[in-house]
Amino acid sequence: MKNIVLISLFLTFVFASPASHAFGKQLEVPILIYHSIDEFNGQGSKELYVTPKNFEKQMLYLRDHGFTLLTFDRWQDINKVNKPIFITFDDGYKNNLNAFAIFQKLKTEHFKPTGTIFVISDFIGRSNRLSKSDLKLMADSGMISIQSHTATHPDLTKIKNYEYELKGSKDKIQKITGKPVNVLAYPYGNFNDKVVAETKKYYLFGLTTTPGPFIEKGIKDELYLLPRTYIKYSSTLDDFSKIVDRE
Repeated sequence: MKNIVLISLFLTFVFASPASHAFGKQLEVPILIYHSIDEFNGQGSKELYVTPKNFEKQMLYLRDHGFTLLTFDRWQDINKVNKPIFITFDDGYKNNLNAFAIFQKLKTEHFKPTGTIFVISDFIGRSNRLSKSDLKLMADSGMISIQSHTATHPDLTKIKNYEYELKGSKDKIQKITGKPVNVLAYPYGNFNDKVVAETKKYYLFGLTTTPGPFIEKGIKDELYLLPRTYIKYSSTLDDFSKIVDRE
């Protein structure tokens, strides 16, 4: 009788836990980082580029393997959809329009690609950065969420003027897109307790560059410590599949 009660309690725990699947396997949610979607032109770090051809292959992999691409306004859906994944782009480069075009090309009735671009608000409109009209166009499409990568891309652990970098960038981007800005990607992935505390004043999420998928642990400030994994120029499709398919 005692054994029956123990087994019953175990099964209740396993299947009642919102963050677990059958027999306690926790949901792992990949959050990927891209920068430039373009051919490498010899300037900057080659590994921060992914060619449009490779990016399209990666998105086709997600489509063909049943992934659901989400933006952070749908965070609450991670436990409701099949194979949730987040595609993010840092810095707001003009060549992110190539990713937008690929999303439009691959969209079907059953596959609705979406992504999040983190822009540096003071850099908007520079020759190699997205313009106000670019940002408005993508935000209005429903495919791209435009969020903040601060005003000037400082190391947030070494500054004092948090209001300008965090609130200033949020306000400027919201004015351009007409959409909520509730997500911050920390420049260089750098953060500390002070940075998290300041971020919480204006944002609902904070993104790091700590590699690995998100696994719900219930720790303090969990949504301000979200991990992300780089997809690089040298990443093969096999590398990509191992990052996103961890079952």
